[in-house]
Parts: sequence; C-alpha cells; structure tokens
Amino acid sequence: MIDPKEQLELLKRGVQELISEEELLKKLEKSVKTRIPLRIKQGFDPTAPDIHIGHAVSIRKLKQFQELGHTVIFLIGDFTGMIGDPSGKSETRVRLTKEVVLENAETYKKQVFKILDPEKTIIDFNSRWCAPLSFEDVLGLTSKYTVARMLERDDFENRYKSGIPISIMEFLYPLVQGYDSVALKSDVELGGTDQKFNLLVGRDLQRAFGQPSQVVMTMPLLVGLDGVEKMSKSLNNYIGINESPREIFGKTMSISDKHIVPYFKLTTEIPMEEIKEFERGLADDNDQKINPRDLKVRLGKELVALYHSRADAEHAEEEFIRMFRKKGLPDHITEHLVSRNPIPIVKLMREVNFASSNGEARRLIRQGGVTINNERVSNIEAEIKVSGKTLLKVGKRRFIYLLSE
Repeated sequence: MIDPKEQLELLKRGVQELISEEELLKKLEKSVKTRIPLRIKQGFDPTAPDIHIGHAVSIRKLKQFQELGHTVIFLIGDFTGMIGDPSGKSETRVRLTKEVVLENAETYKKQVFKILDPEKTIIDFNSRWCAPLSFEDVLGLTSKYTVARMLERDDFENRYKSGIPISIMEFLYPLVQGYDSVALKSDVELGGTDQKFNLLVGRDLQRAFGQPSQVVMTMPLLVGLDGVEKMSKSLNNYIGINESPREIFGKTMSISDKHIVPYFKLTTEIPMEEIKEFERGLADDNDQKINPRDLKVRLGKELVALYHSRADAEHAEEEFIRMFRKKGLPDHITEHLVSRNPIPIVKLMREVNFASSNGEARRLIRQGGVTINNERVSNIEAEIKVSGKTLLKVGKRRFIYLLSE
C-alpha cells in the first residue's frame, strides 16, 4: 500500500468536509501496518433508475479508495428506499413500492460498474439486515437516539417550527442508515453534504454498539443543468452516466459558464493544476480570456470518454456541431412502431420514453419543445396521425422516427 500520508493527500481532493482528518490518517496507518484494508461504504437509495454525474462525484471517490487497495461497499438501500430520505425535504416523501425499488436497484448494479471495478466491489443490500429486525430490535434501536438530537437536523427543525408534520417513520430513516454502518462495520462512510447528519448518526450508533467510529467524508453537491438546484432526476436537471454520448455532450454544452470549473473539479480526472489554469483563463481581468464554450467542449468530451470512449467523444462533438451550427440531424435516429394510429401526443411521448409522466409530457408541450416533422405541437390533447416516416423531436437532442403498420 501507498504511504498513509500520501493516501490522505490523494483522498482529500474535492472533499467538502472530513470528520476527522486525524482519525482517517490513524486508520490508514493502521491499515498499512496490519495490511488489512479499510472498509469504505456509501449507500444509495434506488428511488430513480438513473445514476447521474452528481452521484458519480462520490462514486469516483470510492474508486480512489479502491485503487489504493481498500474494500469498497456499494450499498443499495432497498429497505431505506421504501422509507424515503427526508434530507432537505419540506414535506413527507411519497413511499415507493418494493417492486419499483428493486427494479431501480437492478439498474444501479449495472451502471455503477462504469466507474467501479466489479472484481473489487462488494454490492450489498440493507434489507439483508434490516428486514429480519423484530419490533423489539427496532425499539432497542430507537432507544439509542433522542428526539432532541433528531430536531438538530435543519430540515426537521424548520418543519417542526413551521408546524409542518414530521412522521415517526422519517425519524427512523437516519437511524436505519446509521445502523447500516454498524451492520457493515464500516471504517469510512461517504455521502453528499446533505447527508452529513445521517452519516454522523452512523458514528454515534457505532459507538453505542461498541464499535470504533467511522470517519465521515462529505462531497460537494453538483449543481444541476438549471444552474440553481442540486442535480436531481426528479428535477430533470441531470446528466445520466448511462445516457448516449450525444445526450451527455449536448447537456454539458448547456451548463452555465459559472459552473464550468466546479464541473471539471468534481466530475473529471483532469489534474488540478490544469483546472486552475482554466479558472484563471475565465477570469474577467485576464487579457487572454478563454472562451467558455471551448471549455464546455473539453468538459463534454471528457465526460463522454469517461462513460463511453474517446472515439465516442470525438463523434459527439462532430455531431453537435452539425446539428446545432448546421441545423442537421444526428447520424442515427431510432425508429418506433406506434401502438395505435392516430395516437394522443401525451401517450406517444410516454411510449417512446421522452417523458416519464403525463405531467412532464404536457409541460414539454406547453414549453414549445415538441415538434412533429419540424412543426410545433401546441395542443396537449393533439392526436398524432403517423403517415410514412414521421419525425418526433423533443427538446434539442431527442429524435425518433415514428412508423405505423
């Protein structure tokens, strides 16, 4: 293994908060001395089918631990996913069914190996130890934490003061997540900055169960494509790691200029010295100012190369130039045989997976982002008659040819 202090310096890149650096160094020193790798854990609730580059910020940190010889546990919260993490929420979340959670979990397993080494990764599910808990066990767990401590969490405190209901089930979420650390005997747990409270509960519960406390490592939250909210599937402001090269590149070109440098820092493997050059080049007082568009092209190609290939990255750039500068069409457009003809536009958009719900389909139509054979669809009740090869376009990057029998 690499020298502990060298490991620490490598692992600190991009980290928002480390609780604590001294503890992590001691754990690394012990690991090198005993030749026993540290157990590094991060949990993901499969509440949506896509892993996006915001998730990947911490998954790539897991990869760093993995490359340093430590044991990485990618924990799928199939049990906690049915509760729903209340972090940052102003109201109680809608519970997901077990079937939906398990379906999403399967897609997570496939996507995560775009980043982690499948031969060196432990995939686990927290239902393995949570589902067998008896009611007596749950009561014992709740006795180890107080309501006062729970209300220290900002979102809980704000909701309590505002008279907005907090369910007892929501109080259980941090306890169950913390119990995961006990069950796995984790040495380090990673998460976004919004997970800090939950991760600290894990430290407390480990002590309560007579275990050494895990180190908490929080990673910054990546701002989404809207430039305001954190990247989120539910807000549709994300770049999925499983998306096509064209989608990844095109979405990257739409990020705001002020977020270019943070994206480079958090989502790529480009050396920090080079990123600092980008930052200096974007400064208003720089006589040799870099064109932000050129950096977005570089960023888009880096992301496509990470999740596809360098060849795909080059092709995505060429296709983007052709489509947006020359108003052309992409090289390959999927064909779809419609289920009925004519077909309601809302049903059609869901059928071809261009909208995840009727509400999203209606919103896209009202925003003017839907065309049939280059003619805008403005009526959400429209019935589309497919004749010959009919081109449906949604937004700037989604195209499909519609066919009928």
